[in-house]
Amino acid sequence: MIQEIIVTTTNEDGSTHIAPMGIREESELIVIAPFKPSATLENIQRNKTAVINRIDDVRVFAGCLTGRKDWPLAPTEKIKEHRLEGALSHLELGLERFEDDELRPRFYCKQVIEVTHKPFQGFNRAQSAVLEAAILVSRLHMLTEEKIEQELEYLMIAIDKTAGENEIVAWGWLMERIKIFRQESNKEKIA
Repeated sequence: MIQEIIVTTTNEDGSTHIAPMGIREESELIVIAPFKPSATLENIQRNKTAVINRIDDVRVFAGCLTGRKDWPLAPTEKIKEHRLEGALSHLELGLERFEDDELRPRFYCKQVIEVTHKPFQGFNRAQSAVLEAAILVSRLHMLTEEKIEQELEYLMIAIDKTAGENEIVAWGWLMERIKIFRQESNKEKIA
């Protein structure tokens, strides 16, 4: 099972890198598999630590894919990293082993500590739709225009029926990113 979460790691300059990612568990270890090249990959290789942030504010997922990465942070408990202040819970991880790969290397990490900050109330359909749209945005370069339209049309039903303010904002950011992608693609076709 893949869990969609936010990974925070520390950049070489001491700032915090925030990235949405799918993770999984294997033999009691958390597997993080960022694409090459990526800041998450470089940071975990250098620092041997990472933080898994479980959140229900889908604006963070949408924001990370649309250039909005300035989210409030808080210090972690046991490792030298930061977590999202709005995280419902977070897991602090230490690197156990690394498996290289041309496309997606894998970090196998051991949980150092898990801290719960607030109870999870569950996702509404609009939150799930925003997560799916965020994944779609991360793969725009791999999909046909027809596939993008089909997916958005279906996801929009959930937005129309169940979205709150945060979901509407996040959806708007993602639609803006898709519009920019289309404009850039059209320019390339003309050139």
